[in-house]
This record gives sequence, structure tokens and C-alpha cells, in this order.
Amino acid sequence: MAAPGFGRYDRDSLEFARVLAFTDGVFAIAITLLVVGIEVPSIPDTDSVRELANELNDQTGSFVSFFISFAVIGRYWLAHHTFVSQLRGMDRRLIGLNLLYLAFIAFLPFPTSLLGNFFENPLSIALYAVAVAAVSGMEVVLFRHAYRAGLLAQEVPAVVYRWGMLMSLSPVVFFLLSIPAAFVNTSLAVALWLLGVPFQLLANRWKPKDADKYLIGG
Repeated sequence: MAAPGFGRYDRDSLEFARVLAFTDGVFAIAITLLVVGIEVPSIPDTDSVRELANELNDQTGSFVSFFISFAVIGRYWLAHHTFVSQLRGMDRRLIGLNLLYLAFIAFLPFPTSLLGNFFENPLSIALYAVAVAAVSGMEVVLFRHAYRAGLLAQEVPAVVYRWGMLMSLSPVVFFLLSIPAAFVNTSLAVALWLLGVPFQLLANRWKPKDADKYLIGG
């Protein structure tokens, strides 16, 4: 059943369900493809523990990038799940924006593989940071459109809306700041990514009292 207005679909409609099924499918494929970037070692002496250990040690960057990206994509899936839970419906523009958002999600396995193979190369760090910042930026765009188009199930107070936008933009800032830092030291750049977690925990102290009610800023 379509919501009032051409190209608008309520959350009980088949179109709404298809968008969610497609979205979950893209997330599932993207998070599975992360492991493809980790190659099974090939060694002359298959019985040699030392050779296998050396080869595995050489792939430390791939293992690290896998777990970082698994956590990143998992976090974005949870955030998207929370966002969808707030919707009373979708319109065609939101569906189009969601497709663009998914394009960046689907792209993430590539910079992840690049990061694993060239962890000390600042360009690989920069590309990964741009890709993740783009996903976080699209979260802001999706929520902004849903808010302005009246697609949210509850009317969100302006102060809570601004808080949600600020919290969604904070990962963009940290990842973009890591780009120049990567050309100084790649480990410093990764540290900046991780700083986003304590920042959000600290910022939650000033969360508007109604934010939890609207599942925003958590």
C-alpha cells in the first residue's frame, strides 16, 4: 500500500520491504568480500612452520584492515537499521540516495584490500579514509532528507535533529583529518580513526534529554 503522494511508500508496502532486502544484501556481500583480500599463503615447503609463520606475519596488515573494516561496515549496518526503524515510509528520492549510499558500502572492500597490502603507503590510507567519510556523509544526507520530507515516524525537535546531524558528521571529520596525518605517519592516521569512539562517548554527556527517545546520537 502506497503512502499518500506519488512515489511514496509506507513501511508496510512491498516496495519498502524490497529496499530493505536489497540493502541488507549489499551489506552482507560487502562484509563477506572483505576476507577475499586475505590471500592463503603459498610456500615451497608446505610442512615448514617457520615459512608459514613468516608468510602470515607478512599479511598482518591484511588481518588488521579486515577487522577494522568489519567493525566499520557492521557499525554502518547498525546505524542504517536504527535509521530505518525511525521511518514511517520512503519516497523515490530517499530510495535513490540509499542506492548512492550502498555504492560506497559496496566499494569498501577495495580500499580495505589496498590498505591491507600497502598499510605503510599514505595513499592507501587516504583512499580508505575518503571512502569511509563518504559513507558517513551519506548517512547525514539520508537523515536530512527523511527529516525534511516528513518521512520520520515521529516529529523530531530541532535541537535533537541538530544533535543527530553533529554526531553523524563527527566520523567524517576524523577520517578527513587522517588524510594529511597519513602523509606524516600512517599509524597516526589510524589512531585518528579510533579517536572517534571516545569522542562520541564523551559527547554523549551533552546529549539532549529527548535524543534517546528518537534513537538519535547513540
